[in-house]
Amino acid sequence: MTNIGRGDVQTFNAAKWEQSGWPRQAKGAGFTEAPRGALAHWVVIKDGAIDNYQAVVPSTWNAGPRDSLGQDGPYEAALRGQALIDTKQPLEILRTIHSFDPCIACAVHVMDDAGDELIQV
Repeated sequence: MTNIGRGDVQTFNAAKWEQSGWPRQAKGAGFTEAPRGALAHWVVIKDGAIDNYQAVVPSTWNAGPRDSLGQDGPYEAALRGQALIDTKQPLEILRTIHSFDPCIACAVHVMDDAGDELIQV
């Protein structure tokens, strides 16, 4: 903020931005803790272009499916047995998912055991 206050709004090293100095092959990774959980990014660069990019974001961990032992993922476990006041507007599902991750529950699709959609909210 001090730099911005005195007019320095440069947020990168211009000397390192010159692509001619970049390696043709490179790999990188970044890891941090975000408010919603672990966050990681991986990148592979080949011949000066992104060859592979992967991000594992908190939603990936929070919304994970059943594990190899058949145990429910966090969302599924929290929703199991939850009563719905109005099955046409299952707001309880939204509230439960929001308690884990406010960024993911923009829509809820209620499915039956056959995988057919019953309602979308």
